[in-house]
Amino acid sequence: MKDKITIIGIAGGTGSGKTTVVKKIVESLPPHYVAVVPLDSYYNDTTELTDEERKAINFDHPDAFDWKLLIKQVNELREGRAVEQPTYSYILSNRLPETIHVEPKPVIIVEGIMALSNRRLREMMDLKIFVDCDPDERLIRNIQRDTIDRGRTVSMVVERYLEVLKPMHEQFIEPTKRYADIIIPQGGENVKGISILCKYIEGLMPEDKGE
Repeated sequence: MKDKITIIGIAGGTGSGKTTVVKKIVESLPPHYVAVVPLDSYYNDTTELTDEERKAINFDHPDAFDWKLLIKQVNELREGRAVEQPTYSYILSNRLPETIHVEPKPVIIVEGIMALSNRRLREMMDLKIFVDCDPDERLIRNIQRDTIDRGRTVSMVVERYLEVLKPMHEQFIEPTKRYADIIIPQGGENVKGISILCKYIEGLMPEDKGE
């Protein structure tokens, strides 16, 4: 007997608090009940490109993602089959040879800035969430994250935000809000909103979930 697998999409701008929302959902459900599929793992394989060409890639454009592989693997998880999830290096701007073995779980969360932008992927989702957040707060979080984790200076982050992140957000991410079943304002800071969301997701689960 194949149990129903619930697929949840979580989108929102970079630095909006998506990771916090995912963490709270995972914590609210029984242990080992959720598989998280990060959109960031599915950037295109750029092995055939030169270093210069890689550095020129706009990672905030839908064309930067390998949607075909993502949709294939989400579908395999939904069908109860394990997948080898790709891994990606921001330093190398390319896919790594290592993969992550992901087993199908009762809840599959697809999380990333453009998780709701692909129609085929959206149609597979049982619940679509958009994590909303003020642009200035997202910029601050980007500065904090990119200076620590990605070796960028503050001026580099601000320049990239103004030239790439902001226009790409307005063109490709913000419009996907209309596809969301639930919008979480104030991002990861919205304790009540996230709590209500978790209760709703718990209600989707079969009664014997604790067994």
